[in-house]
Amino acid sequence: MVREDTTTSGSLVAAMPRDARPQATHGTSAPLILTHEHYQLLARYNRWMNEKLYAVSARLTDEQRKEDRGAFFRSIHATLNHLLLADRVLMGRFTGVPLEPDWLGPGAIRSLDQELYRDFDELWVARRKMDDEITHWVGTLGPEQLAAPLRYVRQGVVSGFPLWWSVAHLFNHQTHHRGQVTTLLMQAGHNPGVTDLLAMLRSEAEGPKA
Repeated sequence: MVREDTTTSGSLVAAMPRDARPQATHGTSAPLILTHEHYQLLARYNRWMNEKLYAVSARLTDEQRKEDRGAFFRSIHATLNHLLLADRVLMGRFTGVPLEPDWLGPGAIRSLDQELYRDFDELWVARRKMDDEITHWVGTLGPEQLAAPLRYVRQGVVSGFPLWWSVAHLFNHQTHHRGQVTTLLMQAGHNPGVTDLLAMLRSEAEGPKA
């Protein structure tokens, strides 16, 4: 068994003054201030966007969702599947889930295009569960955890870097592939509506409508 070692577990660290928070440099640029609030925001946006895209995808037939539309992962269903798969791989690294030598991620994930769920409703249920896990885990992070090193093994190769690099990648990867799903839905004649982060923030600020 190969265990992916991580130092990210622990309770939520109380908010610190911004000028006292740990910083990380990237290249020759100015220091990047690490804030757990930023990643909590991205976790909310991830859930908000997934609900929108799955709701629109549900209007299509199963055949339409699985039609090869020339995307990197071919279809709407397969792209949504890859998003869930990649989140499982990364969350497994963050939480130190033990893996077999030939696994990329928990549950015997061996390839990035491996189908987790053929049934769309099952995929949606699993997506919601993963979004709950991401939101909960991000809520445990503080500046110290984000600046701490993450070390993991992928198919025998050891990698290590600050945790925040990989957390940032988690959310950036989601946005990249959700953009592909948005385009595929538009090409199929279904508009998912406004996808801007600002739209979510405005909605949160306005509160629930009466």
